[in-house]
Amino acid sequence: MEIEMIGLIVILILVLFLPFTVKKVEHNLEVFLFIMGILAASISGMMKWPLIEKALIDPINITLAVLLAGLLTKWLQGPLERSISSLNRALSPRIFFALTVIILGLISSIITAIIAAIILVMIINALPLERKSQIRFTIIACYSIGMGAALTPLGEPLSTITVSKLDESFFYLIELIGWEVILSVIVFGVLTLFFVKPLNTTDSLQGNNGSETYMEIIIRAAKIYLFVMGLTFLGHGFEPFINAYIIDLHPMLLYWINMISAVLDNATLAAAEVSPLMPVETLRAVLLGLIISGGMLIPGNIPNIIAAGKLNITSKEWARFGVPVGLITMVVFFIILFVIL
Repeated sequence: MEIEMIGLIVILILVLFLPFTVKKVEHNLEVFLFIMGILAASISGMMKWPLIEKALIDPINITLAVLLAGLLTKWLQGPLERSISSLNRALSPRIFFALTVIILGLISSIITAIIAAIILVMIINALPLERKSQIRFTIIACYSIGMGAALTPLGEPLSTITVSKLDESFFYLIELIGWEVILSVIVFGVLTLFFVKPLNTTDSLQGNNGSETYMEIIIRAAKIYLFVMGLTFLGHGFEPFINAYIIDLHPMLLYWINMISAVLDNATLAAAEVSPLMPVETLRAVLLGLIISGGMLIPGNIPNIIAAGKLNITSKEWARFGVPVGLITMVVFFIILFVIL
């Protein structure tokens, strides 16, 4: 194995484990991933101007969206909280939680995963939830948004790249993985009935963040910019490794190996793996493996990044619930894709 590949494997191991074992890394995740991304792109020989330009431009939209969401939340906090609380009481909290997850998941393919995640954060900030339930609700909803957004080219970069590479129509992904995704979104909504506990009227509110200062909003947006920039370097830095060792594997192996999209940009993996020559069964396995595992850890998907940043959810807190949910979902779909069908 070439020194370059050994270096990339070392970086992958560091990215997978250091955020959960070293406090300094956990509390400075954006800077850590930025450094790891630069190292990966440099080691693999990908650190050239086109990638640097892409890394500078790619985070702009999500950073502006996060900045705008922070400002809107600050300016409209009172009316938003009153409206969401009224709806929450009218429907009963548990029904409201489930419907929020299902509706955001289904419309994310039209309004984009970024906007869906911003709406989610606004809703969660207005809900009376203790910390554990707030984290679980966020993770379940981000799984739903991440999967639902994959149904059209508008939803997220993975679906845009896939439809473009396959030269297919706007509704192709709905035909390819529509029923699996829609059923999953509904199941995620149902999961909130069991894992998200509304506070009793006698309980004190623990999960709600107070109004942020303008400086805090700006700093968080800057961290998101650095975070996404690092992920861009990281994803493209691993392209030689993916092309050499992953792209030609059996669909069953590809399905499980694509769990690395929990820490690498799944759009980059889709760009490397998806081919018009692939049988439909392989395409379904590749795409479902990517979009499911994207919910396991914070770097895996844009909604995770937005929600975790705004709600101050740490890598360890996310993984504690996100990884088991993702693994169970992966096992269920493995049985559906490779055993039943």
